[in-house]
Amino acid sequence: MTDQDYTFGTEPELPRGHDDRAYYRLTARAVAGIQMETSEPADSAVAGYSAPRVLQCRIRDISVGGFSLISREAFTEGAILSASVDLANGAKTYGLTIEVKWCRPVEQGYLVGVSVLESDETDYLEWMEAIADALAEG
Repeated sequence: MTDQDYTFGTEPELPRGHDDRAYYRLTARAVAGIQMETSEPADSAVAGYSAPRVLQCRIRDISVGGFSLISREAFTEGAILSASVDLANGAKTYGLTIEVKWCRPVEQGYLVGVSVLESDETDYLEWMEAIADALAEG
């Protein structure tokens, strides 16, 4: 990661005008592919099977505990979803499990806050290391 990938601080637009964040945030240029629908575990040749729909979103800021993103669609609070996050340098895509904490309408669509859930089947530890490294660089 380079200094140009992240900046320190928060943007003024916060949900309901307050900040309940537990971790310091990095303003980031990154994208996330959010799996919006979970498909049944079945062979794609089976009638009625459809691949999960992936919604591409721009990440607004990142912390060790989660991130906020801009979406053209609303998210359901409490939803547990799969996400693939590409940081600005494109060196690694992180497969993560996220929980939607809040979703608010904004001019660009929806501002969505998510937490990253710990899971052995994801890139959780690598994600934690990458964000910790980015914080240390600042």
